[in-house]
Amino acid sequence: MFSKIPTVKNEKGFTLIELLIVIAIIGILAAIAIPQFTQYKQRAYNSDSKTNLHNMYLACKAYWGDVPAGNCTLAQSKATSYGYIQSTNVTVTAGGTTTETGFTATAVHTAPGSTTFTIDANGNIS
Repeated sequence: MFSKIPTVKNEKGFTLIELLIVIAIIGILAAIAIPQFTQYKQRAYNSDSKTNLHNMYLACKAYWGDVPAGNCTLAQSKATSYGYIQSTNVTVTAGGTTTETGFTATAVHTAPGSTTFTIDANGNIS
């Protein structure tokens, strides 16, 4: 008729409740971690934009050291002698006046939701 399935005494393993609790804890941790990760990425994108602005500003300062009354453009700051290397995902544009006293430039990362930053002739980023 019915045959019994043989079982071993002191069988080891996890119960269904224990497994469900572990899965619930992992789900809660993932729900907390994913939004934080998104914020960390956004901060990294913004930091990349600011770094590009600062590096372009330093390259232009070196250019103005050689040519005091010159206009420092993006192309001139990328020249080998001034050493600015633009990140691939950041768009940098020099302002209308690119002399040392009227310099402005803007930078924005290509990632969605990135902030546009501006640097002035004093090196202040806003």
